Amino acid sequence: MFERLDTICLTVSNVEQSSNWYQALGFTVAFHGEGYRVLTVGNSEVPLTIEEGTSTSRVNQAYPIFFTKDIKNTYKKLQEKGVEVTEIQEDGDNTFFDFYDLDKNRLQVCFWE
Repeated sequence: MFERLDTICLTVSNVEQSSNWYQALGFTVAFHGEGYRVLTVGNSEVPLTIEEGTSTSRVNQAYPIFFTKDIKNTYKKLQEKGVEVTEIQEDGDNTFFDFYDLDKNRLQVCFWE
């Protein structure tokens, strides 16, 4: 169902300022998207994604994003297991949806080429 942990996501108030701050610490921008940046550091295989959001969306700020090659099948399997899922969304670069564990912690699944 899942291929790998794709990224860890943090919500920030200003993606440009935060991106500059992380870059000053040695992070490199691997991908520049509308309202978010994917950052790498050292030889780590799991990047950090910073995503712009409001203070209310930063309450549960960190969440893992899992990658799958077959997002529709993964979505169906999670639904069949009774997992709470959001609608599948596309932002032009990624296809993704959120799902929640028993404690309502946010997790996300994505597909990109």
